[in-house]
Amino acid sequence: MLLAVIAACEVGFWVLLAAGLLTRYLFRLPKLGMAFLLAVPLIDVVMLVASVIDIRSGGEPSFKHSLAAIFIGVSVGFGHRTLQWADAWAAYKLAGGPRPVKPRKGTKAKAEFERRGWYRHLLAYAVGVGVMIGLGLLSGQGYDALLGPAWTWTIVLVIDAVVSFSYSADVTEDDDCEPRKEVAA
Repeated sequence: MLLAVIAACEVGFWVLLAAGLLTRYLFRLPKLGMAFLLAVPLIDVVMLVASVIDIRSGGEPSFKHSLAAIFIGVSVGFGHRTLQWADAWAAYKLAGGPRPVKPRKGTKAKAEFERRGWYRHLLAYAVGVGVMIGLGLLSGQGYDALLGPAWTWTIVLVIDAVVSFSYSADVTEDDDCEPRKEVAA
């Protein structure tokens, strides 16, 4: 049952995001679109509540609970940035807004962008592992089974740190953004 809720929440995230952006830009209903976008974090609340109910109902702590914790952590760490990214592209594609710019390699802006991405990853990790531990304590059966994926995630986090901070060593220019050519529609 919990796996079905997790899948529905993941689908729900993308459906609410698409509905919010289409309503906001294509149908020109910004308030309704914003309501859809503001509902996106409720997906995490549903997933957390479903996980707690499953644990409290006697469900044995397992990978499905860890998966829910990972999704919640990633959503907390990267959700706002994902919404900003999607909003910028939707404004460009659907409403004639400016094309989003991408920091160019070898610039301070790119190095800062990559470091901020790693800090978001660290936040996602802390929240995800915290939820895993909390669910384990709530179950009364311990959190060993829940923390299995956390070890792999730790290795990924360390590799991401090395890669993200390596951009700081490559800074050769102060130019912030890559110039973009507009494509005729």
